[in-house]
Amino acid sequence: MTTPAGNDSSALFRVEGHAQDQSRMYLAGRDLYQTTFSGPPPTPVTALHTLPRDVVAFTGRDSELRRLLRTADTRAAEVLAIHTIDGMPGVGKTALVTHAAHLLADRYPDGQLFVHLAAHTSGQPPADPAEVLAALLLGAGVAPQHIPDGVEARAALWRARLAGKRVLLVLDDAASRTQIEPLLPSSGGCLVLITSRRRLLALDGTVPLPLETLPPKQATALFTRLIHRNVTEKESEAAAEVVKLCGYLPLAIRLLAAHLAHHPTWDIATYAHEFATAQDLLGELEAGDRAVTAAFDLSYHALSADQQRLFRRLCLHPGPEIGTYAAAALDDLSLAQARRRLNALYTDHFIDEPAPGRYRMHDLIREYALALAAGDPDDDRQYAIIRLYAYYQRVAQVAKYFLSFPRPQAAADEAPVPIAELVNREQALTWVRTERPNLIACVNYAALHRQHTRVIQLTDAMSSFPSEENHWQEDISLYEKALTAARHSGDRLAQANALRHLCWTQLSGGQYSAPADLAEKSLALYRSIGHQHGEANALHALSHTRRLTGRYEAATDLAEQALTLHKSLGDRHGEAKGLLALAWLRRVATAEYEAATALAEQALALYKSLEHQIGEASALCELRVIRQLSGEYDAAADLAGKALVLYRNLGNRYGEALALQGLSRAQEAIGDYEAAADFAEQALALYRTLGDRHGEAEGLQALGKVRLATGDHETAAVLAEQALAIYRALNFGHGEANALHALAQTRYLSGAFETATELLAQARALFQSFGDDHGEAEVLNSTGALLAQSSGPAESRVAYRQALQLARRAQAPLEEAKALEGVARTQMRCGQRQAALDGLRAAVAIYQRIGAAEAESALAHLASLQNRAFSRSPGQP
Repeated sequence: MTTPAGNDSSALFRVEGHAQDQSRMYLAGRDLYQTTFSGPPPTPVTALHTLPRDVVAFTGRDSELRRLLRTADTRAAEVLAIHTIDGMPGVGKTALVTHAAHLLADRYPDGQLFVHLAAHTSGQPPADPAEVLAALLLGAGVAPQHIPDGVEARAALWRARLAGKRVLLVLDDAASRTQIEPLLPSSGGCLVLITSRRRLLALDGTVPLPLETLPPKQATALFTRLIHRNVTEKESEAAAEVVKLCGYLPLAIRLLAAHLAHHPTWDIATYAHEFATAQDLLGELEAGDRAVTAAFDLSYHALSADQQRLFRRLCLHPGPEIGTYAAAALDDLSLAQARRRLNALYTDHFIDEPAPGRYRMHDLIREYALALAAGDPDDDRQYAIIRLYAYYQRVAQVAKYFLSFPRPQAAADEAPVPIAELVNREQALTWVRTERPNLIACVNYAALHRQHTRVIQLTDAMSSFPSEENHWQEDISLYEKALTAARHSGDRLAQANALRHLCWTQLSGGQYSAPADLAEKSLALYRSIGHQHGEANALHALSHTRRLTGRYEAATDLAEQALTLHKSLGDRHGEAKGLLALAWLRRVATAEYEAATALAEQALALYKSLEHQIGEASALCELRVIRQLSGEYDAAADLAGKALVLYRNLGNRYGEALALQGLSRAQEAIGDYEAAADFAEQALALYRTLGDRHGEAEGLQALGKVRLATGDHETAAVLAEQALAIYRALNFGHGEANALHALAQTRYLSGAFETATELLAQARALFQSFGDDHGEAEVLNSTGALLAQSSGPAESRVAYRQALQLARRAQAPLEEAKALEGVARTQMRCGQRQAALDGLRAAVAIYQRIGAAEAESALAHLASLQNRAFSRSPGQP
């Protein structure tokens, strides 16, 4: 007979051993049984349906469930299916497999078994596979006296009992391969689902299913289901914030929801605010004997002491993720040691690996690690941070060496260096783009802790990093911190550098008012300390601010001063840069295309002599624009093609996109719209691949211009709207103004005059706010054309005359000619024939002088007017 012999707190099956010659004691669940035999043993009772109850309010995991359910449909009958579901504590592994097992139960009629292996059960060692097998055999109907001793014998009997059967076996919270292997059936009709906090790399023949945290919408849905309330729209926003603070971890969400479910008078929004402002987030995530901290503790204590120390130090890193080299510096390890220990933490789901060699912590695990690290000696933490900053500082300086031109001599001895494997420009660019968020985080941390020298050094190293990424707001904040640090430390050179860098970043971000003041202050500081190289660079920056606001005369004077100073210093790179700036000004300000060409060609020759291929490509791009404006379209296309080859040889994909855009404009100018569209689309695709949002908007504008020229107004409008949305998201006001103007043109040509008028007014207001006379003149010329169609010649003439005044002030000859032609057309409609002819002749002369494409049509119109006997009524042109 079999009688209960007592209770035990254990939740696992295990063999207790022999009690007498004819009796054995077994623990099944929480009940201890002793079997005695006075005659023939009784027939055992089978227990092959031991799934726990299904999960209440199971939410989400649709793709994971489909994957597990599909296994039963698609696997071969003779092949055993084994799936390992691994993930961090509290991510919902047991809930997923329990729910999946209930859905699959009818497909496995011979049994559905759930075995808890207790790898992470408080106060209990992991289950012994021999003891688990004894309990499984008992449940499978094997008499106690027939259960053999030893793991191998029991495993063989277990496999024999399952032969030819269709059984679903769930092994929950597994510790290792050695614990699992003996429990696996050999029958092809069986399915095994294994959960573990560890990645079971050594277990052969399994299909891994790493379980991540819930997607935000699923996490919010779980929370709202568990609190058993009708949630308003406002409350749903609070619920979304709560689950975000929980890191979308199901255990944390369930614990918080339990508090609200049992306190119906609590307000969700108030509770969300209290949780968000709590000093101890993990302390809030407790409910009875369930707690997030307790779940993490069990996994943490299973780590070795070395792994525990690295885990505590990783949370000291201020950035979003960490690389292997930085981790080695942080914990004072060799690279090989760091790799092994990081891999161990990854295997145990303490860290994720979003990219090869890149690691990050879940938010709640970071909170847990920070709480542990707070118990370490202050000196240990500080030395770890100092080593980390020293690493970033050194590699940033090496990257600066490869990215600067000319290369700083002081850094030559440091490059190349073994750390981070930076041996050329391409590797430096990759490192910079990867580590940029971490460097920004380090600067912010140093600024917060008043480490002024560290802020200055890191920002100085980052000043040579590529600006094409368009992190303008981040850069502005970065250099503002550098300026504050320089002022606190009394470093006047660092102040001047920070002011100059801040000027350039604000200009790049479309802010045109403050940068001039910054450049002037930078210039004054450089002069006060006798730093002529800085003075020349500040003059260049100040010139750029003047030209962006249409003050071309002042911009030219400053550029000439900068060029003279660069020459006197023997700074050939600065000289080439100055020549290129003056070429732009001659082209735009006075339409002196011959002078502009000569300056650009000098810059090109100088860059070639310096073997500075990026500068050479920039000069080619400027020459392309000049040739195109001069009507030399074939030459323009050839120059753009040469620039494209250079950029591609350099692997400079941003330059490649710029050159493709130039080729598009060159082909558009000669009327080859198919080729123009193809180049524009290539440029646009490249900008998108690079994640360059500003470049993407520019590409959309270029493609939109081609579509407009071919009469596809609808597509042109869509492209302009997309560009407008990007410029607004980037807070780039100048681009926004141009996109509004382009969109207005599409609306005008589609006959939507009222909408076009409103868009033009918005664009004009933006150009006015920047002091951009040239841009405002362009808008006014478009406004004049619209008013000529919608309101009449009088209103149209006012707009054209305003455009004419601004174009002359901005020295913008193309817009001046367009305004003259527009005024002439209104005069013809009002019968002022001689004035109209005079104005049209002046416009044609400008068009011809600058080689504008509009010259041909304007000349034909002038000729027809001169040869016609003015027989039409005064109201007609």
